[in-house]
Amino acid sequence: MPRGVDASPMFSDLWPIISSVLGVFLVIGIGATCRQTGWLTREADQSLANLTAKVLLPALFANRILASDQLSEFSAAWFPPAFGFASTAVGFLLAFGIARSLGHWIGLDSDSKQRTFALCVGICNYGYIPLPLAQRFYPEAEVDLILHNVGVDMALWSVGIAIIAGATGSGWRRSVLSAPVVTVVVTGLMRRFGLETLVPHSCLSAIEMLGECAIPMGLLLSGAIIVDYLRETSWSGSGRVVCWAIGIRQFVLPLMMLAVASLIATFTSLMPLDMKQVVMLEAAMPAAVFPIVLVRLYGRDTSTALRVVLSTSIAGLLLVPLWLGIGKWWFGV
Repeated sequence: MPRGVDASPMFSDLWPIISSVLGVFLVIGIGATCRQTGWLTREADQSLANLTAKVLLPALFANRILASDQLSEFSAAWFPPAFGFASTAVGFLLAFGIARSLGHWIGLDSDSKQRTFALCVGICNYGYIPLPLAQRFYPEAEVDLILHNVGVDMALWSVGIAIIAGATGSGWRRSVLSAPVVTVVVTGLMRRFGLETLVPHSCLSAIEMLGECAIPMGLLLSGAIIVDYLRETSWSGSGRVVCWAIGIRQFVLPLMMLAVASLIATFTSLMPLDMKQVVMLEAAMPAAVFPIVLVRLYGRDTSTALRVVLSTSIAGLLLVPLWLGIGKWWFGV
């Protein structure tokens, strides 16, 4: 923790952060309401998810990167994804180690529950919540956040899949060849070599319009998915799992991320202001929603997944603004 930093501004602008966080969760709530009323049906999920992942998010990433001036140095391109991969892999392995060693004591009494706990606790909500917050408070950090999330995706589809499936497989291939990752690589190279000037203005306008739809659509789908699984789970006897999930995801891992980032900033030049803001945002996040889908796909324990995701999301209403305030004070930004 840096010395000589005045702690008084830690919560000086806390209310705007709280307001924005509540706005994000309200959109998730609207998605849940749409599912309950039948306006957003389960039959539409697959097509809308594909539309979001393969069109809207790539458009958002392309729009931000093509307009960015942050890719002029090699370190600006490689370090954010490397940090995203490493921090997420550590999260997976730490959560898996705790689940294995203490699982029977905290209510994870089967291999399925332990693997589910590790997958869901190990990865934060790295897209749909931090991206709108970055757009609102730290727009200069948005490109670094996108690059960071490429590394998170790679960790999910390699280390995460190895944990939930019990074996390695085609996770790397799926990650590297996904539309968002391909978009980041292609547009990053275009921006690096000045080829963005060849893209017609009409195409840039279309990409911008599509990109603006990505976050709202993703949040609506997240709310709908949560409601679906909420109907299928029981909360009886889940207290210890919930407490450990919140403790690891929203206390231990944020402290580790901030501490490691401080060390990197002290001894290297790889942690500029933009990257510090990315670390602040990611450290503050609850568990991601998408692992619920993977848990079901691999036949693991969906009740444990939902307990982790919902409990950390509810706690996030308080803890996300709190950690953002702590992060600002920690880095002195």
